[in-house]
Amino acid sequence: MKNYIYKYLSQIELNELLQRPAIDLEKTIEIVKPVLNEIKSGGIEAVYKYAEKFEGLKNKNLLVNDEEFDVAEKSIDAKIKSAIDSAYENIFKFHKRQFPQNYEVETLAGVKCSREFRAIENVGLYIPGGNAVLPSTMLMLGVPAKIAGCKRIVACSPSKNGVVNNILLYTAKKIGVNEFYKTGGAQAVGLMAYGTNEIKKVEKIFGPGNQFVTVAKMLVSIDMKGCTIDMPAGPSEVLIIADKSANAEFIAADLLSQAEHGKDSQVILISNSELIIEKVNDEIQKQIMQLPRKDFANKSLENAFSLLVENIDQAINFSNDYAPEHLILHVQNAESLKSKIQNAGSVFLGEYSPESAGDYASGTNHSLPTYGYAKSFGGVTVESFMKSITFQNLTKAGLKNISKTVENLADAEELFAHKNAVSIRLK
Repeated sequence: MKNYIYKYLSQIELNELLQRPAIDLEKTIEIVKPVLNEIKSGGIEAVYKYAEKFEGLKNKNLLVNDEEFDVAEKSIDAKIKSAIDSAYENIFKFHKRQFPQNYEVETLAGVKCSREFRAIENVGLYIPGGNAVLPSTMLMLGVPAKIAGCKRIVACSPSKNGVVNNILLYTAKKIGVNEFYKTGGAQAVGLMAYGTNEIKKVEKIFGPGNQFVTVAKMLVSIDMKGCTIDMPAGPSEVLIIADKSANAEFIAADLLSQAEHGKDSQVILISNSELIIEKVNDEIQKQIMQLPRKDFANKSLENAFSLLVENIDQAINFSNDYAPEHLILHVQNAESLKSKIQNAGSVFLGEYSPESAGDYASGTNHSLPTYGYAKSFGGVTVESFMKSITFQNLTKAGLKNISKTVENLADAEELFAHKNAVSIRLK
């Protein structure tokens, strides 16, 4: 990170920094598309084929059974159980408030319009498990799905020789997710999106993943036989804004917590203090040597950079243009800056609000838009697992009150059958 310190850049130079590293979509599509096509036509046998090839599944037993859930619950450490249970309570408490309210409006006398919410009946949760097992993602997706009232929640996660991590299975059981398939990658996305003769498809897929999972989700979302997805996604990212009062040790720890996700993770520091930038870079070199995943972190830091600006407003402007997945404000009076934040997935205010808290247990969701999509998407919520239906109920008097408006607009569009559907009722 030391070699990438930019100072007082022009707007043109700043625009260049806003560009994320390019993803080779065409190459990834060439790999993923045949897998999805084979699952779409070959069904469960194609899923078995790829689960055996990439994950060592031998016995064709994809579905986690009750005994495996029970063994998982009995085998994990009590302190891990307690941590999962505590995180569950916080996430449930925060997300419960998101449940949307139905409403009704009488727009004209005799014309009543209402909006009601319904849960998506069949949803699929993709839980990554390649570089690291992520029970936290199971919580972040499963809890709002349960609150929304989804009738069927399907989970998929990579296995090792047909075995799924016990901590992940305990978390699924805690939430009440019992349809869990032992496969990941593009084959898991294809299984959920297209279904098989034995396994019903889902209507929407949630969850992050590597480039193959991301592209698979994109492809099934534009296939009429596929399904919708939660949001576009790219590599995970954090942007930190720090002033001269910031603690360099804390900032370095926050940057490294993001960098250890993987080599594609995006890590950025912006400050109006050159001294803070120098201290943070020195601290990173100290802390990284203690990390078991320092190889991942070092790869990520090769694409990281620090930006020196004249003031915090300039830093916020850059952040709003960049639209990071995670934004951390290591500044004095961070709470006072909330109104200036326009584009970010989730914001962490003050030196005692590390991203790790939101990743695991504060209560907010960690399934967030990346790659600049925070300009138009928010993170996963209870509403993400629901859809709305509108209703209208007109009395005869109500129809008469609105008739001229409808008839005249139908005339303007030359859609005379539309006009007649009103006129014939009033003759």
